[in-house]
Amino acid sequence: MSDNKFTLSITESPSIFQNLEKMEVADLIRSINQEDAKVHEAVKKALPQIEELTVRVVERMKKGGRVFYLGAGTSGRLGVLDASELPPTFGVPDTLVIGLIAGGDIALRKAVEDAEDDPLMAWQELNKYKINKLDTVIGIAASGTTPYVIGGIREARESGLLTGCITCNPDSEIAKAAEFPIEAIVGPEFVTGSTRLKAGTAQKMILNMITTTLMIKLGKVKGNKMVNMQLNNKKLIQRGTRMLMEELGLKKEEAQNLLIQNGSVKKAIDAFKRTSG
Repeated sequence: MSDNKFTLSITESPSIFQNLEKMEVADLIRSINQEDAKVHEAVKKALPQIEELTVRVVERMKKGGRVFYLGAGTSGRLGVLDASELPPTFGVPDTLVIGLIAGGDIALRKAVEDAEDDPLMAWQELNKYKINKLDTVIGIAASGTTPYVIGGIREARESGLLTGCITCNPDSEIAKAAEFPIEAIVGPEFVTGSTRLKAGTAQKMILNMITTTLMIKLGKVKGNKMVNMQLNNKKLIQRGTRMLMEELGLKKEEAQNLLIQNGSVKKAIDAFKRTSG
């Protein structure tokens, strides 16, 4: 006798809310907010796992290692987003943290059919970057079942790289494949299976924690300020000017000139100390 039932993961389990189309706007918004409140607690429970992975990544990056994210769909887009925000925020090269998404860059805007089902593609893409044992590969998969991500993580681990993952299902295939899994169990989504909601929020929070901590430990933050940020608009130039005024006791015009001449807050501070010391 055949079994026609599916075993549902938590991220695919039915929403606890019914008849969404009949709810008023206020009720929809309030209910989504109610569900979002669960994300913080789920991530909090995962803090020891996040710390365990991050400590090891810091060690490798201080020796010249890089971080690679692997993901598909929402998870892949979040990895690319996190990686792309680091150069302007912290002044690091875009080769330090790299986000790879199943289907390539076109998948950032448009779904690429079947791309995530290829378990060999991720490792092939990683090898284009001359990946080595100082590097870290972090798989991002809400369901924990994405072949593209699992295949890449397995190959990376077998090749001696540090591997981690971020998932929202317990005891998933990706967690078994990675050396240091992070599991943020946020429960069923408000819209059944729509992991762009709570799961996506949890993943973004965790990525923020990991890379912000990495940048701080790599010396890209002084005090609580982004002293290496790229000065690519007026707002950031004004922010950098304020930093120099506060740090060095300079007047606005003097601080701004010093900033523009040196290209970053950190370089401006170093130059000021050399000339005044």
